[in-house]
Amino acid sequence: MQKPDIRFVASDMDGTLLDQYGRLHPETFNIIQQLSQKGILFSAASGRQYHSLQDTFAPVKDEILYIAENGTLVMYQDKELYSCTMPKHEIVDIVHAARSIKGAYIVLCGKRSAYIETQAPKALDEIQKYYHQCEYVTDLLDVEDDFIKVAICHFDGTEEWVNPVMSEKFSSSHQVVVSAKIWLDVMNAEASKGAAITHLHNTMNFGREQSMAFGDYLNDLEMLQVCDYSYAMENAHNKVKQVAKYTAPSNTESGVITTIKSLLL
Repeated sequence: MQKPDIRFVASDMDGTLLDQYGRLHPETFNIIQQLSQKGILFSAASGRQYHSLQDTFAPVKDEILYIAENGTLVMYQDKELYSCTMPKHEIVDIVHAARSIKGAYIVLCGKRSAYIETQAPKALDEIQKYYHQCEYVTDLLDVEDDFIKVAICHFDGTEEWVNPVMSEKFSSSHQVVVSAKIWLDVMNAEASKGAAITHLHNTMNFGREQSMAFGDYLNDLEMLQVCDYSYAMENAHNKVKQVAKYTAPSNTESGVITTIKSLLL
């Protein structure tokens, strides 16, 4: 089988590139360097914060592109290529609505940092996985930054407890997406990983026919729709499997690395 002419590979992180323990495959950095040598740009496309992703990929941090915060911020070699922000008055409405949900923990995401009001140990442990640059504040509404997202964590499940409230209030004006079992994001209506990649298609030297993407959850749908070589992980949400053209082995079987090695290297 002839290898496809791929110039760009985007992979989600949690449930996709990372294993069930949140770890990268030992070959990941070497694979990224091999792709780079072949002129193929690798991107970490995640709901995670840019600073967090940089830490994760420290050995190859300047060789990859970051589609951070579910597509609201795209960075390459410390330069911003794209962002999709929200005005402060919209943030106020979203935070007020999220505060009305019992058991919800709010992360206000800006370009400079993430901001939290909680000091609950369980919430802090979860938040720190994804937001390495994070500040405690007494009131989120006093923060000044360029705001890109409001993330909401609910340990009983965001699809059941957060999405009904936030979708009812904001789905007509914003992007409301369940990004993991216990996480939901509210963003600018135009924001998504797919929108970020479409911007790259319009500004860089590759198109959708040269793009490969891997995902597992609902925040990956738009990304898979704009890449001709779209892969749902075997462990993916059923809606993701319906959208993707192909299936990769599960994240516990290193499906992203296996597929890249097989098709591209």
